[in-house]
Amino acid sequence: MTSVRHILSLSGGKDSSALAVYMRERVPEMEYVFCDTGKELPETYEYLDRLEAYLGKQIVRLSQANDAFDRLLEVRRGYLPSPSVRWCTELLKIRPFEQYVGNDPVINYIGIRADENRKAYISTKPNITARYPFIEDGIDKDGVGRLLRESGLGLPSYYGWRSRSGCYFCFFQQRIEWVGLLENHPDLFEQAAGYEKEGPDAGRRYTWSGRESLRELARPERVLQIKQDFDRRQAACEGSGRGLTLGEILTDEMETRAERPCLICEL
Repeated sequence: MTSVRHILSLSGGKDSSALAVYMRERVPEMEYVFCDTGKELPETYEYLDRLEAYLGKQIVRLSQANDAFDRLLEVRRGYLPSPSVRWCTELLKIRPFEQYVGNDPVINYIGIRADENRKAYISTKPNITARYPFIEDGIDKDGVGRLLRESGLGLPSYYGWRSRSGCYFCFFQQRIEWVGLLENHPDLFEQAAGYEKEGPDAGRRYTWSGRESLRELARPERVLQIKQDFDRRQAACEGSGRGLTLGEILTDEMETRAERPCLICEL
């Protein structure tokens, strides 16, 4: 009889990383898996290296070819993924994970916190059972922060300008996060802009950030406006006694939206 495998899905974000810290001694036979699209931030890879050293165990990286996204985009005739059509998550994250699991019975550990009003799953395979240890044990955002501080890992450095993990061109980014990409990784911003289709020769217009293209967003006057708008929101939070970081403000705003980022990318 095949024994049950224990697998923890990592995104390179704070919640799944804190869960790995939390479960290290509790489930010594745990497999740690990261689905690498080839389009992740450099900070994500650096943080995973640090986490791997802390765990003292290999993180299995299900790596895609560097041009995997580009080939899929070509098949879809340039139709960029979006909140309503998340083909990138399905084909570059979930499907590789399901292939790795195969038909073995698996308990998949997912880092949703006790203070989050959601409970979702990343696969529908009947041999995979989801578990949510943070929900079971009442661990909230403060508990996650404490786990990462006490482990010495801290937060991934991209949280200084971004609210979540995921591909550098993720369509769930807010405009201030696109500005962060522009200022921290101008080369990646330029590559993201290169995927957009606009102008009379492009046919239908495809952009990452709603009706505004990245080249429009990158104009100095527009960058200044976006920063000023964000500063006003930050001041409003401070005025209400909530001293939040950029990442926390953006996360709070994201949680009020009807559409949420994909779990396998975000946690």
